[in-house]
Amino acid sequence: MAGESRGISRMMDFILEAWVSSSIERVKLRWMLGKGKPWQPGEKLKLLFAGYNGTRNTGSDVRVAEMLRQIRHILGAEKVDFSVMTQNFQRTEGYFPETQQVFLPDIFPPFLASEVPKHHGVIACEGSAFKSKFANALTTMMIGSLGLASAQNKLSVGYGSEAGYMDPSIRKMCARFCRESLVITRNEESRTVLRELGVPTELGTDTAWTFEPLPVEYGQSILRKVGWDGETPVLVVCPINPFEWPVKASIAKFAARSITGAYKESHYRSVYFHNSGAAADRALEHYLTSIANAVSAFRQRHNVFVIQVATERLDARPARRISEKLGGNVPVLSSDDYNMYELVSILRSCHMMASSRYHGIVTSMPGLVPSAGITMDERIRNLMRERGHQDLLMEVDDPDLEPKLLAALEKLASEGEAIADGIGRTVVRNLKVMARMGVYFEEEVQRRYPEFPTRRGEWSWEDYLPPMDAGLKRLAETYN
Repeated sequence: MAGESRGISRMMDFILEAWVSSSIERVKLRWMLGKGKPWQPGEKLKLLFAGYNGTRNTGSDVRVAEMLRQIRHILGAEKVDFSVMTQNFQRTEGYFPETQQVFLPDIFPPFLASEVPKHHGVIACEGSAFKSKFANALTTMMIGSLGLASAQNKLSVGYGSEAGYMDPSIRKMCARFCRESLVITRNEESRTVLRELGVPTELGTDTAWTFEPLPVEYGQSILRKVGWDGETPVLVVCPINPFEWPVKASIAKFAARSITGAYKESHYRSVYFHNSGAAADRALEHYLTSIANAVSAFRQRHNVFVIQVATERLDARPARRISEKLGGNVPVLSSDDYNMYELVSILRSCHMMASSRYHGIVTSMPGLVPSAGITMDERIRNLMRERGHQDLLMEVDDPDLEPKLLAALEKLASEGEAIADGIGRTVVRNLKVMARMGVYFEEEVQRRYPEFPTRRGEWSWEDYLPPMDAGLKRLAETYN
């Protein structure tokens, strides 16, 4: 039964990939026959930002918000017209000012074939854009968005993307349709993967570094509401369920879910289901118990106030289970209840962090919050190596996760100032890399559209970033 289910899932992935591939070829043929409208001098440059927004994944939303701000700043607000995809207008309400939001349906190939040609280019926003770790459907959508733009000789850029292992059919699709794109990656490892496929790359970083949340006073007020005394150091834990990925389509599970209510816990949306089963359950239990036991031991040694933050809606489930293991007295603050401006303010109001969410760490770093990472893939691993904090890195499936996490928490408590110094240097280094991304992007616009009026003259690296708040400016002055 399991083998049959995997076969059906692979077949559905293949159908989706073939559907998107045929759409690209059809759009390319129509373009060659003179159908379609290229950008003309004097027009606003219409760009579509393709991503999975609208699920209250704080990291995804913050990344896109800063891409929009940076690229609008570089090209000129009066010269551009931006649109961004969302899966739920309510969950992105108040996000992405001066930007039109367009609805991304679960069954996306017809939408892409219709929407992408309306624009003069596509920016692929998803961080994990080129990997099979989470869902082949996600990678198919990213490749499809870029491929459709390239098919019409339009701007086609992956901005701050990562590449990792891709299933063979996805690799072939990426090599076939992204050869005319430019992918600015978050690390060298991703460049290596894409270069092997003939995809042009440049080295960049994440785009969340410039995000400006609500003032820290807001975060402190929320901490007080959930029991903080205003003085005790706050430890924030950002857990995930690392073992529910990848998401795969399953008609059999969908039918059982519809008829009997089975697979309720693993249902993602539509015909897509999270990875599940006895092995995944055992691995998750070890992960949650290790975190809970380490935090419990740390609380016995130190006077700390512990909270958990679910930066993605799905994370509230493992967070609640950890809270139960800690006696049910650990508050769980979720992105379901707090928007990205509020949630990042809460994170930066804390004094220590242990996180399995990459953007939980990244968005807290401009606040110099000492952090440790419990990773399921290369993102946190690469970040900790860049910071020089490999001793603060653990793997989600490490048999010794509990003692290693306790040791990391002790370092956060005793060496917080030195750790914060390394964090500050890393933030400023990434701000400069993000500025260089802006240069690469501007050059790509000039290559695709030589008549587009880009800026002239000499510009400093700060001029290629969106306007920075006072805190980031102080960091830049300190660590420049």
